[in-house]
Amino acid sequence: MFKSVLIANRGEIAVRVMAACQEMGIRAIAVYSEADRDAAHVRAADEAYCIGPAPARESYLNISAILAVAQAHGAEAIHPGYGFLSENAEFAEACARAGIVFIGPPAEAIRLMGSKTAAKRAVEAAGVPTVPGYAGEKRDAHTMRREAARIGYPVLIKAAAGGGGKGMRAVHAKEVFDEALAAAQREALAAFGDDSVFLEKLVVGPRHVEFQILADQHGNCIHLGERDCSIQRRHQKVVEESPSVALTPGLRAEMGAAAVRAAQAAGYVNAGTCEFLLDRDGRYYFLEMNTRLQVEHPVTELVTGLDLVRLQLQIAAGEPLALVQEHIAPRGHAIEVRLYAEDPANGYLPSTGTVLAFAPLRAPGVRVDAGIAAGDEVTVHYDPMLAKLIVYAPDRPAAVERLAWALERFAVLGVATNIPLLRAIADEPDFRAGDVTTAYLETHDLSAATQPPETSPNALAAAALWETQTAAPAQAAHGPYNPWTSRAALGTNTARRFRYRRNGQDHSVSLIPATTGDSYEVEIDDQPYPGENGDPVAATTHPDGQIILALGVGASGARETAHVARRGNDVLVSLRGGSYTLEKPRPLDVESASHESESASGRQTLTAPMAGTIIQVNVAEGDTVEAHRTLVVLGAMKMEHAITAPYAGRVVRVTHVAGDVVPGGEPLVELDGSATTEE
Repeated sequence: MFKSVLIANRGEIAVRVMAACQEMGIRAIAVYSEADRDAAHVRAADEAYCIGPAPARESYLNISAILAVAQAHGAEAIHPGYGFLSENAEFAEACARAGIVFIGPPAEAIRLMGSKTAAKRAVEAAGVPTVPGYAGEKRDAHTMRREAARIGYPVLIKAAAGGGGKGMRAVHAKEVFDEALAAAQREALAAFGDDSVFLEKLVVGPRHVEFQILADQHGNCIHLGERDCSIQRRHQKVVEESPSVALTPGLRAEMGAAAVRAAQAAGYVNAGTCEFLLDRDGRYYFLEMNTRLQVEHPVTELVTGLDLVRLQLQIAAGEPLALVQEHIAPRGHAIEVRLYAEDPANGYLPSTGTVLAFAPLRAPGVRVDAGIAAGDEVTVHYDPMLAKLIVYAPDRPAAVERLAWALERFAVLGVATNIPLLRAIADEPDFRAGDVTTAYLETHDLSAATQPPETSPNALAAAALWETQTAAPAQAAHGPYNPWTSRAALGTNTARRFRYRRNGQDHSVSLIPATTGDSYEVEIDDQPYPGENGDPVAATTHPDGQIILALGVGASGARETAHVARRGNDVLVSLRGGSYTLEKPRPLDVESASHESESASGRQTLTAPMAGTIIQVNVAEGDTVEAHRTLVVLGAMKMEHAITAPYAGRVVRVTHVAGDVVPGGEPLVELDGSATTEE
């Protein structure tokens, strides 16, 4: 077995691989970019070395820098994780030339399965069903239009050199085909360095079912059962589970055997995944093979009791599989959800900033694989996934209940997350019944998840009590008569009144120390709290921002747990899966007022919704544009975001060109809606 392994990745997968290595007595070596100097995977490693600046192409995609660290510090093998270089055949070959073991399949298998067109031909020869399509050498616009018409709409345009939804567009009508083709090629080039695409018939309403493969260097190849990954957004998986309720034992065996044949056709070694589309009639079609460990591997680990990373290491070290197909007997049910730093209330745009609180639930049957902790920074440079929540139970209904329970108690503050969407899915009847397809999020109205929750009285009480118990003595530098600070630090034995604003509504919380004990009589918006009797409320705060409210007198009182943090002048509260930003009173901002006046008069400045890189500028100063026209395309966290005109008007100013890196809130285009015609 290896004595040292370098993990050429970051985030939760790097932390996961390091844990397996360290459990086996293997020294875990981390690499990091300048932006990740204090990241969780760096803290988890036995050794860590910087490999370049923040952009991935200069660090985590820098093959020479990674190999230089590996050779200089005695790494015998490299685990690529997923993403970045994990499916890069050139990287696997470079490792071999350097005398370092690549923990993954041979370069030939990566190259074969990395080409969707070549992979399709290979698995067809092995008797594996595939989706009708076009993967010819001629890929000019005219040929692709003709072939799309032959296949019949709807069709999928897909990147030939990669997966993960990058470079993929669904096209339902010929009128929008050219635009979708150009966008897919542009995205494929940015993600994989290759703008080659191919066409497939769009199978309407299928499930996405994949099989985990293990193959050793001695010709043994088995599958570990399936995962249903049908719930997706922008072709990125959101929920994954095992087993799939759609498979009978016979269909499971048939699809598993097909997955093994596909892997053998590629000369596959190590862990991999064969992905299929499954229609409602039980017909299945090979989609692609991921030549790496999958994000969703924990659900397979929980139902099989196997450690896939440990098995990867053993296979890479030349050990034969100690398992045969008959040994694989999955038990129970596991579900994984991906926790992303993105804002449901703002079109699920990526959210960046400092994580002020990160407190997942700890309980039996609950696993959290995280690459983040409180105090860490979420930047624009990398994928916005923060963590994975995985639950296990004896059956699916119990697993769904455990998922909903765990999501309600998962606290994250400082960045917006998709927890509201995940909670909505966990409560939705069709999901609970297992009736899902890849179009689930398009066919189910979960729009309530994008709306901020009503302001909870418990959240207001938690904020005021937390402020009271964590208040520092007033600083002389602030001045004894400063109206913004003087009353905020009077101590816990004085009646206090807090004012907050949320969603355009003002709220007040009054705290009056009770005559006995460390409790308070509380009024919220001048009404007794909690309930009509207004029983005393006590609170216990913890250094991590957790606060526990005792609502009532004695042991019979109810308890409510929240997490609270401060960001600038605002107080942030996480309570029962909901997040609340409570604004404090502040002086008038003259500059903001002037901008509001400008906007009201018909002139508006469109800003970057997040930090990112300008990919494309479609207008120039003086242009007249229609409402909803795309003015600028911004790239952030591996996705493209269109900045569109809110109304028809004339472009007054364009502040950036393609290639510029801009911070969130940066002005991009100034649009005058009062001048829509040429003079």
